[in-house]
Amino acid sequence: MNKRALVTGGSRGIGFGIARCLAEAGYDVAINGVRDESAVKDAMDELKSFGVEVIYCQGDVSKTEDRKKMVEKIEKEFGKLNFLINNAGVAPNVRNDILEATEESFERLMKINLQGPYFLTQAFANKMVEWKKADEFFDAAIINVTSISADVASVARGEYCVSKAGLSMMTKLFAVRLGEYDIPVFEIKPGIIKTDMTSGVTSKYDKLIFEEDLLVQARWGLPEDIGKVCRSLVSGDLAYSTGQVINVDGGFMLPRL
Repeated sequence: MNKRALVTGGSRGIGFGIARCLAEAGYDVAINGVRDESAVKDAMDELKSFGVEVIYCQGDVSKTEDRKKMVEKIEKEFGKLNFLINNAGVAPNVRNDILEATEESFERLMKINLQGPYFLTQAFANKMVEWKKADEFFDAAIINVTSISADVASVARGEYCVSKAGLSMMTKLFAVRLGEYDIPVFEIKPGIIKTDMTSGVTSKYDKLIFEEDLLVQARWGLPEDIGKVCRSLVSGDLAYSTGQVINVDGGFMLPRL
C-alpha cells in the first residue's frame, strides 16, 4: 500500500508543486482547497496520471466544521494518513502599512494561515499518535510551509509576517510534543516563489533578482523547488532531525558583505 499525504492548498501554486512531486514518487495524495471539485479537475487528472490514488478534500482550513470533514474524509477514503503538509495560506487583500492595517485583515490571515493549520495539525496529530501506538512501524510526519516573511519584516503586510512567524513557532511546539512518538515535524521556509500570490509583484522582484543581486542564486523559486524538499522529508531520510527548518530561498537569508 502506498503511503498517503494531505497537502492543504494543494490544487495550485506551491501546494500543487508539492502534490505533484509526491504523486510522481508514488505517494497517494489528498489535496485540499476551497474551490468546487470541478474547478480542480485538471490538477486532479495530472496527479492521477502518475498512477496513484488522488482525492479532493474541499474545505476552508479556517473553519472548524470544514476541518472536521477533511479528517473524516481522509479516514473514510485513505484509512490512515502518513503525512500532513500544511501549505494553505493567503496574503492580505490590500497591502497596508502597519500604521493603517485593519483588524479585519489581521483576523482573516490569522484564521487561515495560523489558527487553521494549528488545529488541523492537532486533529491529525492525535490520529497519528493512535495509529503509532497500534503499529510502532507506522510512518508519520508533519511539514509546515512558512515563509522568509517569518523572519524578514515587511511593514506593508505585517499580518502576513506575524502569521508565518506563528506557524514557525508551531513547528517547534508540535516537534517537541510529538517527539516521544517519533513523529517528526519540519518547517520549509520558501523565499520568492513564482505563483499566483506573487504575480502582482513580478516586475518588482524581476528587478531585485536580476538587476540588484537580491539572491545568491539569481532566479525565481519554483513550486517544484518546494516539492522536492518536501519529498525528501517524507522519505524518512531526515527522520532524526525533527524541528529542523529548511530555507528554500536561493540564498536570500545568507548574510553577505
